Amino acid sequence: MGEDYQITSPSAYESKELNHLGLVAAMFDELEIGDTIDRVVVQDLEQRKVSIGQSVKAMVVNGLGFANQRLYLIPNFFDGKPVEQLIGPGIIAADLNDDTLGRALDAIYKAGPTELYRAVAMPAMRRLELSGFLGHMDSTTFHTDGQYDHAPEEGVIRITRGYSRDHRPELNQFGLQLIVESAAGIPMMMAALSGNDNDKTVFRDAVGSHVRQLQEDHETAFLAADSALYTAKTIKKLRGIDWVTRVPETIELARTMIAEMAPELAKESDGIHPTFSTVCTSYADVKQQWVVVHSPQARGRAIHSVAMWCQRRSDADQQAFSQLCKREFACEEDAMRAVRLLEKQMKISTLHDVCVEALPRYRQRGRPAGDATADYFVYQVHASLASEHGQYVQRLQRKSCFILATNRTVTIDAGKLLETYKGQQKVERGFRFLKDPMFLTSSVFLKSPKRIMALAMVMTVCLLVYAALEHRIRKRLAEEKQQFPTQTGKMTNRPTVRWVFQCFQNIAVLYIDSNKAAVLNLNSTQENLLKLLGHSFEQIYS
Repeated sequence: MGEDYQITSPSAYESKELNHLGLVAAMFDELEIGDTIDRVVVQDLEQRKVSIGQSVKAMVVNGLGFANQRLYLIPNFFDGKPVEQLIGPGIIAADLNDDTLGRALDAIYKAGPTELYRAVAMPAMRRLELSGFLGHMDSTTFHTDGQYDHAPEEGVIRITRGYSRDHRPELNQFGLQLIVESAAGIPMMMAALSGNDNDKTVFRDAVGSHVRQLQEDHETAFLAADSALYTAKTIKKLRGIDWVTRVPETIELARTMIAEMAPELAKESDGIHPTFSTVCTSYADVKQQWVVVHSPQARGRAIHSVAMWCQRRSDADQQAFSQLCKREFACEEDAMRAVRLLEKQMKISTLHDVCVEALPRYRQRGRPAGDATADYFVYQVHASLASEHGQYVQRLQRKSCFILATNRTVTIDAGKLLETYKGQQKVERGFRFLKDPMFLTSSVFLKSPKRIMALAMVMTVCLLVYAALEHRIRKRLAEEKQQFPTQTGKMTNRPTVRWVFQCFQNIAVLYIDSNKAAVLNLNSTQENLLKLLGHSFEQIYS
């Protein structure tokens, strides 16, 4: 592979690691991400050795290199790699320094991270031939290192403490909101959020700011989100688009409906498939349908939690009952009043065979004589305590159910609506990817909130490239009726791209006299996949 060279010195040989990075670079270019950025972001390309688009490409290649390198160490990451082949002609590792990348982040902020990503997502979706008909919306938080004491500035997020989904409330954090399409999990919209933003407010703002754009850009007609979307103010804004979301049980009508329908739905369940009951209703003056779902999967998750809840309540009831039995009351009426109060407080237990015993008391010390008359009496409660199994059953039935709401008032297929809502896993999976300890964002340490907003856009581009690669690989394998080996040696047409990356390790580029001579260690499985992916992928590995 390559031309013949006459070697005069061992130093004329050089090999550089390519591995899976060629897949990342090829997909980045095929989706026209760099070209789009360089067209949108104002910059003097004649005065720049590394364009903004190339800087973003370097950060994406680094992020998907899973090397956990901070931005200022990116030149170290690219040292020993074919930089020109990956990033662009004439670029060396030293060019990708923190000054270059920092200025690129500044330029992204000035262009508007959300607006710039919108410009990137549109051609990418067209190239991938994906429909944005159904969008899934969610948000998450990332913790950051360092101190952020910047004064509030309009349009700039606040890096601050808030509710942490990573259970690290002591750390500063920022948020990221995504709307992804349903087939491959490609982000269609992103927005950086302040660390203490409330999901309900964020979702309402997104509805007002971005849903109309999604309809224009991707013909989005259906939106799915978790229960944070379901507030009176938000669903009133969702005019002209269909939606499905989970109804929070903080709404009294939802609690009542689940309590009424759960027993019957549980009886109908076969333990494998969900059962449904659909009701037409209105909330916030919006006509809608509620689908009460009894889920065997939810029941399986609830069994342990409900048992633990019952045990804690039972222990608390037992402790309160023991204390009651030890108390001495001045009269029988006081004792029965305490019994009635305890019965109201107990969550899962009931009292049986309640009686009050009068016990004599003597003011004189020592054992009283057999014929001594009591000076006064105290009263103690005697009873038996029993746990109500029905409480466990009722709570388990309720925890096995949830309600989906949609503003589609025509007859709906409850099963299809549930599958639509389950597509939320696409955006949740994207967040799990972004929080991978080996990913770029595990080392967010930038001091400027503006640069963090720009980095959030770069993070989303990483997810775009990652999801696009997985979609393309699976699609081409299915179209050509071919398969890829798994970790266990079996074959599949739906490999994860993370596994494909691992299968592309130990691939190197051989240079002779600084000229590319050959790509080493490619095997037949890798070559076949590159052929399926297309010419641009074959070219970078040839």
